Order: sequence, then C-alpha cells, then structure tokens
Amino acid sequence: MIRIGVVGAGIIAAEHLKHIHQHEGAELAAVCDVAPAAAERAVRQYGGKAYTDFDDMLDREKLDALFLCVPPFAHGDMEEKAAERGIHLLVEKPLGLEMAVVQKKAEALEKSGVITGSGYCMRYMDSVQRAKSYLQGKEIAMVRAYRFGGLPPNPWWVDHAKSGGQLVEQTTHNVDLMLYLAGDVRKVSADMALLLSREVPGITTPDAASVNMVFASGALGHIDTGFFPQPDGRASLEILGRGFRLTLEGGDLTITEPDRTQIIRGRGDFYRAQDDAFIQAVATGDRSLVLAPYSAALKTLAVTLAANESAKTGQAVML
Repeated sequence: MIRIGVVGAGIIAAEHLKHIHQHEGAELAAVCDVAPAAAERAVRQYGGKAYTDFDDMLDREKLDALFLCVPPFAHGDMEEKAAERGIHLLVEKPLGLEMAVVQKKAEALEKSGVITGSGYCMRYMDSVQRAKSYLQGKEIAMVRAYRFGGLPPNPWWVDHAKSGGQLVEQTTHNVDLMLYLAGDVRKVSADMALLLSREVPGITTPDAASVNMVFASGALGHIDTGFFPQPDGRASLEILGRGFRLTLEGGDLTITEPDRTQIIRGRGDFYRAQDDAFIQAVATGDRSLVLAPYSAALKTLAVTLAANESAKTGQAVML
C-alpha cells in the first residue's frame, strides 16, 4: 500500500481525498490543515490522522507520497522538506508566485530523485491525448484560447499578492494546454485591468486579461480570461495549422480538415486519471505515467508570471 499524506483540506483536496480513498493500492495516512476542523472533517470521512502542523506530520508518519493542496502563497519549504525524506510529491497548481523561489524548489526536487506531479489534470483528458497525438509532426500557425468564469469562494483569491490573479491561479489550466499541445513559449506580452468587479471587498487583482504569446516554433498565441459578471462560464482552445483546425471545448475535441470533420466526445474522470497515474508511478517507479511533472508545471508558471510582469511594465517579456 502507498501511504499518502494530504496537505490542505479545501476544495481541490476533496477531489484527491476521494480518489485516494477509492484506490485499492493507496492508503490515506494523514491530512494536515491549519484549520483543525477541516483536517478532522477529512479524516472522519476518509480515514488517517489529522494534523495542523506539517513538520509534526512528517516526523510522526511514514509517508510514501504527499499531495500538496495549499494556496500559492502558502508553500513555504514543504516541498524541500518532503523531498529530503524521499517522499514523492504531487503539487497542486500554481506552484508558487515567485519564479526564482519555485526554480530553486525544482532543482531540489530534481536532485532528490523523487517522482513529481502537478495539478494540471486536463492533460489526462482522453480528448487532449487524442489532440496531442494528432498534432505530432504538424505545423502550427496559431493558438487561440479563452476562459471566462465566476469568482472562486476563497477569500484570499481576490488579493493579487496571494493568488497571482486569475491567469496564474485558475486559467493556468488553459495556458498549460496551450504549451502541452503547441510547445514552449519564448515571448509574452499582456494587458490587464480591474473593470467590473471593483465592488468586491478587498479586491486588488484584475478581472480581465488579454495575453499574446510567441511560441518557440514561431507560432503565435493568444488567450483572454476574465471573471467579471457573465451569464455562464465558458472556455475554449483552438489550434490552427496547415490544412486543419483543432478545437477543444468542454471535454470534446473537434478536428476540422478540408474533406472531413471528426468529433471526439470527452469521457472519463480526468481528475481521477491524474491521481491514479501518480499513485501508479510511485508504486512502480514509472515516471512516464505522470503527464505533468513539476518541471512542466514550472514552464506554465513562467508564462503566467511573465504575463503579470508584462501587464505591470507595459513591456514584452522574453523567456
């Protein structure tokens, strides 16, 4: 049995706790949260022991793996401490808010040899894997995306210094798919503004953002994101190349070519697929099962933080 600890018992942790509980080869050993009631509630439902102190949990529990589900401002040195003990890590997105700090973490994790995963669960969608396969060897000209949705309930989310804003904390999933399917980004320029959400108490983060990218291949990219009042939530990704247009919307993939159109309906639980793949990688040592290792998540973070920097300075940022 793979003994697993979970740090943070909030919304995203609930998904992981459920899947760990359902996995035949995994055992939930501990849940740690600074709010005692949250940790106690989780262990009552799924088992394990509740902690409020991370170091105490590491000292008392023999863990094989750790799911780190804390806000981006709250990581501290938890990754390094776990890696020093040989504990494998799945770190929820975003990895942090300061690129230099996260880069040092990445170096420590690489040196330790532990298996790492990140919370970019959309890579595990069947339709995304079909898109990835279809795009192999194809020339891409443009990548276009958008995501519009409501305001998350977390009180820290509207504080730009704590969340990094919607692009860094939420729309990072969509940016990650752009990189996963179209390759690395080398130039970022962005504009952001707080327009329609000024009445939200304590808000300091933009509610609208528009980002241009240049990919290493030379392809051009663009993504819009916002959480201002809208009738519904919407997200889409479109990749255009020589003789094809590929569209991901919801879980569905549409491939349009001159003589035919294919529609591949999304299926399966990609959150569970992500967790199962990570647990299996820990059990077998097969790192290839993890589609979004820490090193890949680092590249996605770099793009979103560069967009914040560009919006602040008015200058393009080279990566």
